[in-house]
Amino acid sequence: MQVQDVMSRDPICCERDSYIADIARLMAQYDCGEIPVCDERGRPVGVVTDRDIVCRIIAREEDPLERRAAECMSEPVVTATPEMSIADCAHLMETHQVRRLPVVDERGVCCGIIAQADLATKGCRQETADVVERVSVPRAES
Repeated sequence: MQVQDVMSRDPICCERDSYIADIARLMAQYDCGEIPVCDERGRPVGVVTDRDIVCRIIAREEDPLERRAAECMSEPVVTATPEMSIADCAHLMETHQVRRLPVVDERGVCCGIIAQADLATKGCRQETADVVERVSVPRAES
């Protein structure tokens, strides 16, 4: 099974100068927890997660009406490809301890998102359990 078999296609994306409040509205509207931040060619340069908004904007008592994606996005972005095997994708999630990955086509343009939820609902049960376990292990402080 490959990433293209389970990914969500044509994700909602934003730009570096998108306002955080607008991104949060997109998350609510499309019921998602991550929005890829793309350059003018549609290539991901980072992601904004619901956790990024809470920890990097709200918890610091900064105004989400004034802050933009570039100020809180997670970077560098780790991506998958549609042709990547589910096992390789799961390994990538484990290695980088992320729950979602933007999927890029041969030009590097964002064409999808794959999440742990996709693995859980459409993938191998054991692989999903392994990913959840390894992604959830706290990282050692450096």
